[in-house]
Amino acid sequence: MITRDSIEQAYSFFHQKWRVYKFSTMEWQRDDIESAIGDYVAMMSPDLYQAIARGNSHYLLDHTAFAADLESAVDRLEQLLA
Repeated sequence: MITRDSIEQAYSFFHQKWRVYKFSTMEWQRDDIESAIGDYVAMMSPDLYQAIARGNSHYLLDHTAFAADLESAVDRLEQLLA
């Protein structure tokens, strides 16, 4: 079950991390953000993860697609809050 509270928490966390990641020029900082997001994904509501991943089992977990995934996660969570 997806609660509004779980959406708000995920949105706040992902939005904050996206704003830093987007403008960061430090690889270590970007790696730390990827790790933090991976940890969050591991503990977040499976239903919410499935809703934003839309069938992509590596969503937010694949280094090569991470930036695009994080940006889309923020957008998708924002849509769920509307």
